[in-house]
Amino acid sequence: MGIEIQADALARLRERVQGTVYLRGDEGLAAEVACFNPAIRHDPDVVVAVADESDVAEAVRFAREHDLPVRVQATGHGSESPIAGGLIVSTRALDSIVVDAPARLVRLGAGVRWAPVIEQTAQYGLAPITGSSTSVGAVGYTLGGGLGPLARTHGFSADWVRGFRVVTAQGDIVTADADSHSELFWALRGGKGGLAIVTEMTLELVPLTTLYAGSVFFEGDAIEPAFRAWVDWAAGLGEEATTSVVLLRIPDVDGPPPPLRGRTVLSVRFAYPGDSATGERLFAPIREAAPVFLDAVAEIPTTAVASIHNDPEQGSPSWIRGFMLDDFDAADGDTLLEVAGPRVDSPFLALEIRQLGGAARRDTPDGTAVGGRDSGYTLSAIAADPTTFDSAAPAAAEALSRALKHRVSAVTNVNWASDLSDPSTFESAWPAPVYARLTEVRASYDPDRVFAFGPS
Repeated sequence: MGIEIQADALARLRERVQGTVYLRGDEGLAAEVACFNPAIRHDPDVVVAVADESDVAEAVRFAREHDLPVRVQATGHGSESPIAGGLIVSTRALDSIVVDAPARLVRLGAGVRWAPVIEQTAQYGLAPITGSSTSVGAVGYTLGGGLGPLARTHGFSADWVRGFRVVTAQGDIVTADADSHSELFWALRGGKGGLAIVTEMTLELVPLTTLYAGSVFFEGDAIEPAFRAWVDWAAGLGEEATTSVVLLRIPDVDGPPPPLRGRTVLSVRFAYPGDSATGERLFAPIREAAPVFLDAVAEIPTTAVASIHNDPEQGSPSWIRGFMLDDFDAADGDTLLEVAGPRVDSPFLALEIRQLGGAARRDTPDGTAVGGRDSGYTLSAIAADPTTFDSAAPAAAEALSRALKHRVSAVTNVNWASDLSDPSTFESAWPAPVYARLTEVRASYDPDRVFAFGPS
């Protein structure tokens, strides 16, 4: 659009919205769309920092009028590639939280992070099924499915969604739930993007106040026997508990807990939503596997759920590659140790395996678009040294992928997928029938592809 037309159009848009409109070059634009990963920097033509859902509708209509592709960002935690051009709708100011305790529901705005939802619902003895990090935006995470520390006992976070308020590609505000726009409701639970802009989400809560949960750490010669023990133990663990393991090469810098700085450690995470005596018995084989360096598994309130994974609350430059695995056995564990274990010069700050199965494998009675339910594990490789991002980290991840190629799942959940601009990667984020149905829903609700998502 021409400069004069652009100026007039932007002036009219600013008159119609309660929020703030930024044009490329305006002071404040970069801060509004800053990402959790500072290595990713967006450069949109226009940003609309919305104050309410009416602003979202105005932004979408403006984008349609001027042929601007629309993308959405709340917290910026999930951004994996820079956005160039187009219009970004920033929903971070949509931060309302309304708890309906008798109905065991919470209604939350599109900009809300998990932490305040957990705090407010805990006052009623209730809890949402969240992610491992409570600084993540609840809506963006859930749209992809959402695998948290209770995945085996309670499934994907998307399984607990009971409705959305959205703005469609035509700029209409509608409700999508089991009774209204049910096909869109199905798609939004796991389909991630290219469907509508969510302004509000309603979740069912679970009656839960405490967990027997946390993580234990092993260092030095204890790492490999503890890891091998975890592989065998996890394979026989019932779905009453959820576990994951991560090999961490922690730099000696401010930020990590002082006892862990400058160390290579293995952290085994555990979450059992039940009594401490049973939880302690279930977790005993890990404590007995090797000398424990630090032990932080105990009864905790649900408000301390973030302590299970101890994900960083402040962003730093990072490079991430994710896979889903059909299974993972002792031989695979040996392979992983050979390729990226503690004795290997690896570029990865963290190498994490999460066990799936249990409730995560079962779809809801009405069905969702969540991909990756059939996998048994996830594998994530994270590098934090920017000098490794172009070559060393991708090469090491590729070596890992080759070594475990017999285990890598045909479907990788969209929240774990790497380059969604690649057609084959995008298509493999869902089982073929789900992908086909999602394609139809996207074509129905956004025939003009107003919402930029996936391959162009």
